[in-house]
Amino acid sequence: MILDSEIAKKTAALLLQINAIKLRPENPFLWASGWKSPIYCDNRIILSYTHARKYVSIQMAAQLSELYGKPDAIAGVATGAIGIGLLVAEILDLPFVYVRPEAKTHGRQNKIEGHLETCSKVVIIEDLISTGKSSLKALEALEENGAQVLGMLAIFTYGFDTALDNFKAQNTTLHTLSDYHHLIDQAIDSGNMAADQLETLTKWRSNPSEWRQKIN
Repeated sequence: MILDSEIAKKTAALLLQINAIKLRPENPFLWASGWKSPIYCDNRIILSYTHARKYVSIQMAAQLSELYGKPDAIAGVATGAIGIGLLVAEILDLPFVYVRPEAKTHGRQNKIEGHLETCSKVVIIEDLISTGKSSLKALEALEENGAQVLGMLAIFTYGFDTALDNFKAQNTTLHTLSDYHHLIDQAIDSGNMAADQLETLTKWRSNPSEWRQKIN
């Protein structure tokens, strides 16, 4: 869910400006899931640009406060949301932990890194939502550790129906700064997208798991 359309537009513009989002319909990317995609989002790049990371972290902190008040802690999902999650926690003067996709096989075998009091009220920070499965695994790990997860806030979502269904099934609220629709609108307005590229991206978005364009 988008709280502010203007923030969504500016966030999309920043992501395009710093090449965090790459549009390549003519030579699709291959995702780890096996899906072929004409778009690739790497929000880790935000951390390398001071103006982008300041804007994103400040907006996320403001929206988090508006939605949830002051929780007991912030949890970032490893690895993409560790940096931005820590920045948000710093702005809000809150403790920070991060959640691994799998527990370590050595040492203390932690899945949650950092100190988290039992029954802590936690907001999860994510960088990107595709299907939502990895994000919701982090939520499950926190709840198994005794945390009360208030909700999740992410930088960007593709807005897939499967993600909406997954979050609904977990009875978890997701808010994002920006999404696929605002990104496409911004790419068109800035002249970064041709008509044939728009058609390809629209077709992909309607059925991403079945979209099959040959990678050159």
